[in-house]
Amino acid sequence: MWNPDVYLAFADDRGRPFFDLLARVGATNPRRVVDLGCGPGNLTLSLSKRWPDAAIEAVDSSPEMVAAARDRGLDAVVGDLETWSPQPDTDVVVSNAALQWVPGHTDLMVRWAGELAPGSWIAMQVPGNFNAPSHEAVKALARTEPFAEPLRDMPFRDEKVVNTPTGYADILTEAGCAVDAWETTYVHQLTGQTPVLDWIMGTALTQVRSRLPEDLWQQYLREITPMLAAAYPQRPDGTTFFPFRRVFVVARVGG
Repeated sequence: MWNPDVYLAFADDRGRPFFDLLARVGATNPRRVVDLGCGPGNLTLSLSKRWPDAAIEAVDSSPEMVAAARDRGLDAVVGDLETWSPQPDTDVVVSNAALQWVPGHTDLMVRWAGELAPGSWIAMQVPGNFNAPSHEAVKALARTEPFAEPLRDMPFRDEKVVNTPTGYADILTEAGCAVDAWETTYVHQLTGQTPVLDWIMGTALTQVRSRLPEDLWQQYLREITPMLAAAYPQRPDGTTFFPFRRVFVVARVGG
């Protein structure tokens, strides 16, 4: 279960890639702008500020996130990104840190490119940090007792769930798009006693939490805390550096 409040604890850090992505979208007067994986809607609101005349469509698979987005005044809906298709007036499709959860999302983007009108835009950003020490710690601890059995079928992700910038560019260029693809490693400067744990509580640990009874969940937290502290040591000034690689793709349909 996704918790909007936990996710928003690092709203500024999580929001920066969204604005870096949108800065490369050249749409001037789109009719409809779609945010796929809108989350709690805090970033979606900026789309209506940039394009005040556009209809804003917000979709997320999490009812909790959609409820939070609706509380912000968005007409958000619960939907499956795998089955979503653009309406005829869709000119911009944005997906920020969501498609990594969708197997075969590259094929989806190719399909969207075939369904959208020439001159439309597809812009997406996905994490590229699935082999980072934080994720490796989550997986390593999950393989030990007493967590191994309840987490036995846990579909932990690795780097293969997302492509490289060159890989995305190659596939979408073949689909007839003009592609701008790149990657950035953000070095987030976090504060607090358990900053990296607090960060992944809103993302990488959501599925672990859903599968463990409360007593094992508390034990899991106790054991992963020193692992993360060792991987991401606190600096003398009390802050912690948390490198986070992300992959960006902006494609203009029809070249």
